[in-house]
Amino acid sequence: METVQKDDLDRLLTTMLESAEGISDLLFVAGRHPLVEAHGRLQKFGDAPLASARIEGLAKAIINGNPRLVEDLANRGSCDCSYAYSDAHRFRVNIYRQNGNHAMVLRRLASKIPSMDDLKLAPAFREVIMEKNGLIFVTGGTGSGKTTTLAAMLNEVNLTHPCHIVTLQDPIEFLHPHHEATFSQREMGRDYYNFPDGMRAALRQAPKIIMVGEIRDRETMEIALTAGETGHVVYSTMHTISAGQTINRILGIFSKDEEQQVRERLAGCLRYIISQRLVPREGGGRMLATELMGSSLRTREAILMGESESRRLSDIIEAGSTMGWHSFEQSLLKAFERNYITEETALLYCVNKPTMRQRIDAAKKSADTPSFASLKMREEEKAKEAPKPKPPVPTMPTPSMPSPAPTMPAKPPVPSMPVPTMPAKTPA
Repeated sequence: METVQKDDLDRLLTTMLESAEGISDLLFVAGRHPLVEAHGRLQKFGDAPLASARIEGLAKAIINGNPRLVEDLANRGSCDCSYAYSDAHRFRVNIYRQNGNHAMVLRRLASKIPSMDDLKLAPAFREVIMEKNGLIFVTGGTGSGKTTTLAAMLNEVNLTHPCHIVTLQDPIEFLHPHHEATFSQREMGRDYYNFPDGMRAALRQAPKIIMVGEIRDRETMEIALTAGETGHVVYSTMHTISAGQTINRILGIFSKDEEQQVRERLAGCLRYIISQRLVPREGGGRMLATELMGSSLRTREAILMGESESRRLSDIIEAGSTMGWHSFEQSLLKAFERNYITEETALLYCVNKPTMRQRIDAAKKSADTPSFASLKMREEEKAKEAPKPKPPVPTMPTPSMPSPAPTMPAKPPVPSMPVPTMPAKTPA
């Protein structure tokens, strides 16, 4: 093992972070160059591949003799921790063994807590944070920004609601200052031993909101359901890609005999499921695409009785657009129509490809053939842009001499009717 000083590690990490824009992860794997992930793409850093001894030395500098991390790495093959060397540089670290060698991945953590406006979250997200009880899930794949979205939502609560918020994380990623709300941020391995123990303790810490970094097992889910049923709001994440898959994953945690009971409890306390993906943006970078499903009579029925041909969650979500709900297809189609993403990206990141293809074709056709409404709008815009004619300049009337009074024309003589004459009488 190569000995690495903390200062050397800090300089290496700083240099790697400065090598490109939009870096989210740093990877160290034996036999490969150090790698940085920028906007979802891996790039090489440095001139030489890494030896296992070098990575082991870097990992030892991060572990810094912590007995829990040493034990986890030895017994479980991996360990999770956080690492920071200044207020502006914080990382979530996973150190593991692969093919008999050490390896590690460092996820860069933002130093500034984003706002909901910074992330351009839909207005419906402000309705989500108004909930007073129940379960709210933010789901997506690894690196899709679930924790960032949760941090933005809790930050909005922090600015507007005086309440106690308990967070259970592994490790702590965003450090929330105290504003209107009061935060108790607990880190696994340092402040509690495991998520079930942390959840049980949280119920006795008078919280209004409990944020669980990730629900991974049956016991934690059981306590989360109980918390949602007893007047707490529970925020958590899951590694699922849609609302329907999230419901199935929750049911799959429990046994078949418990399924109907879990359906009833879930239908009663589930409030929102937010699924999200980071998709490549036209011109570089990435943008957030989301799916949002809330609680209604139809969603509760679908959860309670299961999905069927006439009861699909995807259809229910799209029918709830008046409440701000939306599917991935609707989000991606809107981004495509605004030229934020390409057609290929929309098809790659959607859930239902045939539906997405039909909607893209319809959008392209409508763009080529303007509708009557768009034509009318264009005519109105042209009318507004056309210069208005100037009003005529009034002229002063010219005085004139009064004209003599007109004479009436002489009436034509009325023809006289001949007077009949009586014949003269003859003398008798």
